[in-house]
Amino acid sequence: MRIGLLSDTHIPETKRIFPNPVLDAFRGVDLILHAGDIYIPSALDELQQVAPVLAARGDDDMLRDPRVKERHVVEVGTLKVGLTHVFEGLHLYWGLDKAMETEFGGPVNIIVFGHTHSPLVKRDNSVMLVNPGSTLLPHYQPKLGSVGILDIDDGRISISLVELK
Repeated sequence: MRIGLLSDTHIPETKRIFPNPVLDAFRGVDLILHAGDIYIPSALDELQQVAPVLAARGDDDMLRDPRVKERHVVEVGTLKVGLTHVFEGLHLYWGLDKAMETEFGGPVNIIVFGHTHSPLVKRDNSVMLVNPGSTLLPHYQPKLGSVGILDIDDGRISISLVELK
């Protein structure tokens, strides 16, 4: 399964939704996970034209949309992917096991999060931590940023960050 990852799009009502490089990066994905700070539901609608979408509620989101929840756990074969907006602070404060229990009700294999606007791919023990960075506001600068691609094949995990141009 190929999953597109993005976060912190911060799209205002007055802006065209996604520039072509974002949608092009997600061509051929089976699912899109948005790690929050979406702002407008039409952003999810546009992504939904590429693949099904699930989103975590960001700290700036006021959306009422069935695709948006505080967190999601998606099972892909034998692996569990946890999706949330803020994780890195919880992880550093509580430790990985307690943070996973609090956020997802138990262990997951991959944690996709946002909030920091900075991309990160890191293994902590047996858990992959992935922040795709901000798609349109990297490091709080208004420009193209990055998205992630998560490939899960027969229990094997491959993650790549795609710098948008």
